[in-house]
Amino acid sequence: MNENKSYKPDWVPENAGKEFAIRIKKGINDTSTASNKTIGKYEPTIDEYVNGVLNNQKTLLAKTITLIESNSEKHFKFANEIIQKLLPKAGNSIRVGITGVPGAGKSTFIEALGLHLISKGHKVAVLTVDPSSSITKGSILGDKTRMDNLSREPNCFIRPSPSGTTLGGVTRKSRETITVCEAAGYDVILIETVGVGQNEITVRSMVDFFLLIMISGAGDELQGIKRGVIELADALLINKADGDNKQKAEMAKSEYSNALHYLKPNTEGWVTSVNLCSAINNEGVEEIWTEIKKFTEITKHSGIFYNRRKNQAKEWFNSLIEERLKSEFFNNHEIKLLLPKIEHELLNNNISVIDSVEKLFDKYSKSS
Repeated sequence: MNENKSYKPDWVPENAGKEFAIRIKKGINDTSTASNKTIGKYEPTIDEYVNGVLNNQKTLLAKTITLIESNSEKHFKFANEIIQKLLPKAGNSIRVGITGVPGAGKSTFIEALGLHLISKGHKVAVLTVDPSSSITKGSILGDKTRMDNLSREPNCFIRPSPSGTTLGGVTRKSRETITVCEAAGYDVILIETVGVGQNEITVRSMVDFFLLIMISGAGDELQGIKRGVIELADALLINKADGDNKQKAEMAKSEYSNALHYLKPNTEGWVTSVNLCSAINNEGVEEIWTEIKKFTEITKHSGIFYNRRKNQAKEWFNSLIEERLKSEFFNNHEIKLLLPKIEHELLNNNISVIDSVEKLFDKYSKSS
């Protein structure tokens, strides 16, 4: 049989008519070297990344953030050049940090607020931070699934990221991610932190407005949150103020309002307010956005808004220096050799913690 011709398969009856129209054509064996080559994964250039972000191509936007979050040394300079090119297009947004006790309904509120903002013509980026396991270092990254309706909106971009080992309720690269989203044209950036606690306040140093979400009826309201977090908030929002819980929410609002009289507001010229909300019923959402706009207008007029942005840039600068020094220290060849020996001596009580650190830094300074 000519291998270029078609033939009927074996299971077709010998005297079958046209009702069995199936025929098989033999394939061609291509032994050329071209077919044996492995096709590598295409990596966009710096300009392709930059243009993709500026044109809000969500695939490239997401890839850019992944590149920025990478711990790989080879990605560091590449990501840095992308950010440098995007910086002139960034900064034109309202940055809102949102934190609160677990179960306060942060994701439900963010979805309600995001949908409201989009209906008013805004473009919204939501950066959510999921806690990482201290054992496996993994994260579920399930926030996007809790904002199903919002995630379908073309004018919304939701990015869940793992907290990793970073304290403060944010990720190690949250500031850079904000810059990228702003360059993509998102004019409202909502940052949901891991949750509230003593360390979960770093977000204050990278946002314009800090919102603390709470619920009533969960115990002693005034002791349930650390005072330091309340002092940093520009507004308190008591969520789930609906049904049988509405009266408790009203009482909690009164308690917090009285307590705030004894605390100094975090932002000069602004009085921290206490608001009620039922995110699931879309009640109180528009009012809190009005509060945020009012805050922005007042602080821009007084200059506090711009001074805070400058101070945040300085904090970003200092944090990058610390990160770079830490990386260079632990990647130093001499330190890598000495560190296991020092740790062994320390664990066997042959050297104090202070002396072990001094020995390491003495070796580092001599090898630098």
